[in-house]
Amino acid sequence: MIYETVAAVDLGSNSFRLQVGRVVDDQIYPLDSLKEPVRLASGLTQDKRLDAAARARALEALKRFGERLRGMESGAVRAVATNTLRVAKDASEFLPQAEAALGFPIEVIAGREEARLIYLGASHSLPTAAHKRLVVDIGGGSTEFVIGKRHEPQLMESLYMGCVSFTLKYFPDRRIDKKRFREAQAAAAKEIELIASDYQRLGWKEAVGSSGSARAIADLLELNGLNPGGDSGITREGLDRLCSMLLRAGSAENLNLKGVKTDRLPVLPGGIAIMSAIFEQFDIDRMTYADGALRLGVLYDLLGRFHHHDMRDATVRQFRRRYQVEGDQVERVEATALSALTQLCAGAPFEEDVQFLSWACRLHEIGISIAHNAYHKHGAYILTYADMPGFSKKDQARLAMLVLGHRGKLEKLGALPAVDTLWKLVFCLRLAVALHRTRDDRALPAWQVRGTEKGFALELPAEWLRSNPWTAAALGEEAVVWRQVGREFLVRQKSIRSAVSA
Repeated sequence: MIYETVAAVDLGSNSFRLQVGRVVDDQIYPLDSLKEPVRLASGLTQDKRLDAAARARALEALKRFGERLRGMESGAVRAVATNTLRVAKDASEFLPQAEAALGFPIEVIAGREEARLIYLGASHSLPTAAHKRLVVDIGGGSTEFVIGKRHEPQLMESLYMGCVSFTLKYFPDRRIDKKRFREAQAAAAKEIELIASDYQRLGWKEAVGSSGSARAIADLLELNGLNPGGDSGITREGLDRLCSMLLRAGSAENLNLKGVKTDRLPVLPGGIAIMSAIFEQFDIDRMTYADGALRLGVLYDLLGRFHHHDMRDATVRQFRRRYQVEGDQVERVEATALSALTQLCAGAPFEEDVQFLSWACRLHEIGISIAHNAYHKHGAYILTYADMPGFSKKDQARLAMLVLGHRGKLEKLGALPAVDTLWKLVFCLRLAVALHRTRDDRALPAWQVRGTEKGFALELPAEWLRSNPWTAAALGEEAVVWRQVGREFLVRQKSIRSAVSA
């Protein structure tokens, strides 16, 4: 049975998390999420039992989750527990209390099963790619490593090291010095050595981090300009700088950096030590970040479906339906825009440019569902802030800029670098929209477009321009708009080869 609303509960070693999602056309759209910094691993005693304080924090959090899930059917909710409850000797005594507080069964999953679900969640939040990815998830008590392609994991492992356990072991008083930090790095490296050769033998093209530690480190590097060249994600150079700053500060609390979240501070040193060891042992130069992880993987596993197509295509189809986009007009605009792009690229446009232009064509009128006036602005707003499974925030921003720029003045794209290929895509979309202003199936004449030193040139039959004065006037206005941003758009008549507008 497929439910309209599903939920996943992740009883992690550092935080407990709840994710509620809505199922639409085999896509999961977030509805609600809750996070509680329970720090279950910090309550694990020397003899591997949960202390009373940790139990109390966990049960209070699960009661709050249970209130949110009240009324949902048992088949629509899946709760999983990870490393701390894998190793706790009294887990069997604690789980019945936890299930009573939550109101649903709780599964204690094995490390490799956790790795599989993490990869499933990460892969569903990333654009589909043909290459192999290494996904790394530093949790509170364990770290998962997965190599996979598309949505299929190929090699999975879970190591007993986490940001909570390492911070407690190597920085119990929160004081950080070179000796302690190197001990933590060495301990992590020793664990990673057990799997490094197998992973390097299989290989990967892209390294991806997921969950809290990776997000916290990436945020610190990006917000404080520690990555070289303003790179996003985690870079080796940026990570080395952060390690040096942490040692000079002497504690995470003394770090004078933007983006240091209070709830992450107590476990930040352990996470940084583990991440630096991962970069060293796997010889990683750069790691991107995936929003999806265990919770999203649990949701897709609950559905029992794997998406072997590009999720972004499915998302675009859903948006077209949701915002009732006129299909015939989309087909006209897309065919003309792609033809223009092919001509401008001498018949060999980049696949990514074709994808983004196609998506922009299909979505350029979604703002009409809000209001026709300034609909391109409404559409850009939707694409910027909506949940779009498969699209990164960067992808959404690029798509939103295309839709924003498909009509009106171009000064609003002024921050776009002059050499950015997005200008070419904007031109193709604007041209297609202008040529199909009549919104009917009348055939276009033979036309050609090419790039010039300062912009673009369009060639149309003189007779057609004379018999379509409304479109000819729109093309003339378009030339003015491009000239205002320092570019040219020439419209030439085939018969007399003279410019209608500069």
